[in-house]
Amino acid sequence: VQLVASGGGRVQPGGSLRLSCAASGFTFSNYHMAWYRQAPGKECELVASNIYGYGGVGTRYADSVKGRFNISRDHAKNTVYLQMTSLKPEDTAVYYCLRPPSVGFYDLPANTPCRGGFGSWGQGTQVTVSS
Repeated sequence: VQLVASGGGRVQPGGSLRLSCAASGFTFSNYHMAWYRQAPGKECELVASNIYGYGGVGTRYADSVKGRFNISRDHAKNTVYLQMTSLKPEDTAVYYCLRPPSVGFYDLPANTPCRGGFGSWGQGTQVTVSS
């Protein structure tokens, strides 16, 4: 399993960024996918998840990003995206993509150590929102 995240950077408040996570080494369309983030001094938190295939189809978001972030996926490119708009300074964090530990696993924890033992993680991409 390999997950390669990209697209982070520095942006002013109110700006937008699109993160990408390119997946390989497994059948992408069989798995739900998710984005987590970790801000300095804070727990790693679930930001958005994309439920696809086993268990249905849908998306879920943390309350703090609802209406501003959108998770999507492109099966032709084996890539999951996180479109972030109306960014706020509190969105500053390292963002990680996650593949759950098994097909159909959708009960993702709201908090879990980023790049810990749960599932498979990308390497993280830094997002900084600052004027």
